[in-house]
Amino acid sequence: MMILNSYDDGLIATIKGWLQEDIGSGDVTSRATIPAGQQSVGIIHVKDAGTIAGLPIAELVFKIVDPSLKFTALKQDADLVEYGTVVAQVEGSTHSILTGERLALNLMQRMSGIATVTRQYVNLLEGLSVRLVDTRKTTPGHRWLEKYAVRVGGGHNHRFGLYDAVMIKDNHIKGAGGITAAVKSAREQIPHTMTIEVEVENLEQVKEACAAGANIIMLDNMSPELMKIAVKQIRGLAPHVMIEASGNVSLATIRGIAETGVDIISVGKLTYSFDNLDISLDLNEKKGEQH
Repeated sequence: MMILNSYDDGLIATIKGWLQEDIGSGDVTSRATIPAGQQSVGIIHVKDAGTIAGLPIAELVFKIVDPSLKFTALKQDADLVEYGTVVAQVEGSTHSILTGERLALNLMQRMSGIATVTRQYVNLLEGLSVRLVDTRKTTPGHRWLEKYAVRVGGGHNHRFGLYDAVMIKDNHIKGAGGITAAVKSAREQIPHTMTIEVEVENLEQVKEACAAGANIIMLDNMSPELMKIAVKQIRGLAPHVMIEASGNVSLATIRGIAETGVDIISVGKLTYSFDNLDISLDLNEKKGEQH
């Protein structure tokens, strides 16, 4: 699974900024301890079991540090890996490998952690047609990578930002003077190709959202029992409407929520509450010094 058909300038500039934050004026430790011409092979291996993600990003980090480095991926993003699995190696200047090591591993660890927990949620939905999606609860500056990691884990993406879909939530409803007014105003101002999602908290709001012409209705923080009633109500009033469940979703509750008949389950925890996958780089097979 490729992260991009071709790396765009924005991603490259972002990675350069992250590298500058770490490198500053240079890696003083490597300069002081390792001969300048030394060549090595860095072996990247996992110290956990999980789903690997971020290999193309790690390659990009090392290439930005030193274009002469040779990065070889031995696994692909979305592969399941066990403790000790070697997922890649990078060959070339020891200085360059160590300069890029931390950022490359940090990004892979975070992305693999997201992909791993996403796979756990997806596995619990086996046999059902429910789609698992993420939210905007991402790390500033990392949204694109974190949402990619969700896809690697078998999940799907909700909207990427405030610009690509209308989502009318409780504060919008308050500000607009109700669901009906909010939907009407939005419909008059957005392109016909853009959908309108409305967040509801009770059955009265469900009825109003259906009548107002919402394309998607989000059942927010409802119990599974109430969700079943809401789903039946929506199917009867507006069978074309897509139904999303959100709030209080965990590995323990997601199957029960899915069985209420909703189409989508959004889980913010995919990108804000996860354990990094432990990944290390060890130098191996030193190839000698260049003179």
